[in-house]
Parts: sequence; C-alpha cells; structure tokens
Amino acid sequence: MTTDIATDLFERHRPVLFGVAYRMLGRVTDAEDAVQDAWLRWSAADRAEVREPRAYLVRIVTRLAIDRLNQIRARDEAYVGPWLPEPYATHFGESAPDSAERAVLADTVSLAVLVVLESLSPLERAVFVLREAFGFPYAEIAVMLDRGEPAVRQLAGRARRHVEERRPRYEVDPVRRRELTERFLAAATEGDLDGLMELLAPDVRLVGDSGGKAKAPLRVLESADKVGRFLVSAGRQSIPGLTFRSVELNAGPALLVLSDGKPDAVFQLDIAGGRIQAVYVIRNPDKLRSVADV
Repeated sequence: MTTDIATDLFERHRPVLFGVAYRMLGRVTDAEDAVQDAWLRWSAADRAEVREPRAYLVRIVTRLAIDRLNQIRARDEAYVGPWLPEPYATHFGESAPDSAERAVLADTVSLAVLVVLESLSPLERAVFVLREAFGFPYAEIAVMLDRGEPAVRQLAGRARRHVEERRPRYEVDPVRRRELTERFLAAATEGDLDGLMELLAPDVRLVGDSGGKAKAPLRVLESADKVGRFLVSAGRQSIPGLTFRSVELNAGPALLVLSDGKPDAVFQLDIAGGRIQAVYVIRNPDKLRSVADV
C-alpha cells in the first residue's frame, strides 16, 4: 500500500476515530492526540496484512484511549471542583438530518451523557461507545479489546443499564431548546430572578467546572432558588467587553461567553418538559481553547 493510499484511507476514517476517542476521553485535545498516535502506528504498520482498515484503526485508537483514560483518571484525582467534559463543536446545524438522528448523536456526545460515561470503567466505556454510538458487532468489539464475546456482551449489558439508570431526560427539538436557551440568557443577564424561576425546574442542578482556574461554584448547586440566585448574582458582575454568542456544542445549543473577544465561559442546558433540568457552566480556560474559533 503506497503512502498516498495509506494517508487517504486514514483521513477517510479520521472522523470515526476522533468520534470514538472523544466519547471515550471527553477531552478534545486528548482525543486529537490519540488519533495522531494512531496515525503514527498506522504509518509504521505492515498494511498489506490489514483486511479491514476501519476496524483495524478503531482497534488502535480504542486501545490508545483506554490507556490514556487510565492516565487521565489518575491525574484527575487532584482536580479542583466538579469535572465536565471539554465542549466540542459538532456543527449540527439547520441542514442536519431528522430528529431521530439528532437523538442518536445527542445520546453519545451530550455533556450530560459524557458525565455518566465518566463513571464507567474504561472497558465498559469502550464497549458502550463502540456498540451504542458506532454499532460495531459484539464479535468485532471482542477482537478489538482482546476479550471473549460473552465477556463483551456482559460488559455491554452492565454499561447500558448503568447509563439508562442515570441518563438525563432532555428536549430533542433544537428549536425549542434554542428558544429556552435565549430566554435563559435574557433573564440571567437582566437579573430577572422571577423570569429565571419560571424556566428552572424545582430540582434543577448547576454544575460548574473551573478546575480551580476561574470563578465557579466548587460544589454542585441544587434547587431553583439557589441556582436562580447564583445566576442573577453572576449576571451582575462586571466583565470587560462581555459578549454572547449562540453556538452548537455537543449536538445542542449553547451559549459562548466572550470577554474582549476571548472565550470566558460556556453555558449549556438540559431541558425537559419545557423546564431547565440542569445548567452546565465550563470556565476552565484549558477546556475553552477548542471553542475559541467556533
């Protein structure tokens, strides 16, 4: 296989490889590193022996992601405050496919679901991602992970039950989500506590991720009263050159907050039943680099 053909093959499968790595790791930079490492291994491999390049490459990136996930978890033991995935621009806009396909994408890349996946073991997470997000047969997953098929089926069942028990409800309709997100922004920036209370579910949660590098709650806030008052207080703070941009992150509408043109925060909402069930706030500057050009 010539170098040009090998490069073309890899580039053809790059979106799938990144998709697997990002869902496994919840971090854009780490996912990109895993894909780059996969390229180095692919370019050095005896590709004449590879019958199914897609499965071969997914196997490489999955194993790299498992190794990296173990390293990340050891590193994150010292993480300050709640942890949220790094936001990822999906560009899932008006020309996107039907709502069923939107739901599949949201189920595997939404911030809320990635938080649930974080509680799985690396092997469970790999099996869940490969099976639920990309539809690989159990037999292929078994080969990729060097496990027996019965063991893989057991891992898949355990992971699926775990995710279903903790999977948040959310509104699929993007127009409805965008409308409520805009109302949320208006109420928060205008200090309209009553307006916010109309939007927030009674048991709403606010999860802020700063990594100790910016101002954000170091504990999860619970209840409409606490979340509403925090948002009103935050909205009154003076931030130089503050602007807002509606963007699409993790298959859903989000608010990108800019200070003098630089990313300062990302807000994303879980909406169900016409009310906001959760507010995710990402202020860790390391996690905002990937949305700087959105």
